[in-house]
This record gives sequence, C-alpha cells and structure tokens, in this order.
Amino acid sequence: MRRSSMTLFSDPTSQYSHRVRIVLAEKGVTVDIEDIDPKSVTEEILEANPYGTLPTLVDRDLALYESKVVMEYLDERFPHPPLLPVYPVARAESRLWIYRIERDWCGLVDNITANPDSKAAEAARKEFRESLMTIASIFEEVPYFMSEEFTLVDCCLAPMLWRLPELGIALPSNRQIKPLLDYMDRLFERPSFQESLTDLEREIRD
Repeated sequence: MRRSSMTLFSDPTSQYSHRVRIVLAEKGVTVDIEDIDPKSVTEEILEANPYGTLPTLVDRDLALYESKVVMEYLDERFPHPPLLPVYPVARAESRLWIYRIERDWCGLVDNITANPDSKAAEAARKEFRESLMTIASIFEEVPYFMSEEFTLVDCCLAPMLWRLPELGIALPSNRQIKPLLDYMDRLFERPSFQESLTDLEREIRD
C-alpha cells in the first residue's frame, strides 16, 4: 500500500486515535485524516494493518499501527516541537508514565465505553475518579504531567479527560481538585487540542 501523502485512518470517537491527532496538530503536520467506523474497516486498511485496528498511519511505503508507536514515530520524524525529553533517563520515565496510564486508566475507560450500564463500568468509574483525585496535587508543582513542558504523556491523558462527561464521571469543584481542573483547562485551550477534535468529540462538551 502506498499513498503520495501521509494519511491517518482514524476512529473519530476513540481516545487512541485522538491522541495521535493531537500529536499531528502539535507538530503542524500536513496529513489526510480519514474518519473510519471501526466496525467497517476497509480492505485498504487491512492491507496496511493485519489487525485492522485504528489508528493506522500510512506514510508513503510505511504503514504503522498501535498508537504509541505512531506517536513516537511522528515525534522523531517531525522533531519540532519535541514531545519527549532529550535525555535518555527522562525519556524512559515518560515512556513508563505512558505505560502506567495504559495499564491503570485506559482499560478503565475502555470498560466503561464497552458496557456503560454494567456493574464493571460502575466500578471502573469509581476507580478512575478516585485515581484522578489522588493525582490532582502533582499539578501544583508543574503545569503538565510531571513536566514543565507538554509531552506525549499529556497527549495520552487529554483524550480521557475530555471524555469524562461522556463516561459519566463528575469531578468536584474544591481546593483539592482545582490543580487538576486547571491542568485540564490548559490542555483543552491548546490550539493543537482544539484542532484535533472531531465533530463527534466536540459534542461531548458542547
């Protein structure tokens, strides 16, 4: 499969496609974004990605899938602005944060989305909400997640935080949680984040 321009096959409602769209917008990359229903994956996508998953990125002769792989490729292919630290120790720490976010939180969000009315979803809501309240204080020290700069870690968190109303998770407005709410405002006000949103994603908070 070969395309003359870079193409992202994207699920317009998925947190995993959304994180890649944020990276593309942050980098100012010229890209064709094709919204795909994950239940109606085309032969073209299956040719590029044997798992038929989204997002799938095609860059000339190269086809990439799995959102973390795509994000790191884009960060190296388009180095400005950098979205991972330069130094190996800090880069490894960022990758570990992303791994922990996927292990601890992405699964909870996926459980809620898959069957919103189930007991498992209710338990996932409670666990995710409590986890977010626990980490709120870290944003008193630095503007982004464990960093002075916006990074790929924030690109992973932002789609989940944007979806909180859709997930049925309400955060209290008190002093304890205010640093997290301020962090969310910083993320959502970034031009790259606004550009990354699909029409369906905008409706979550309209």
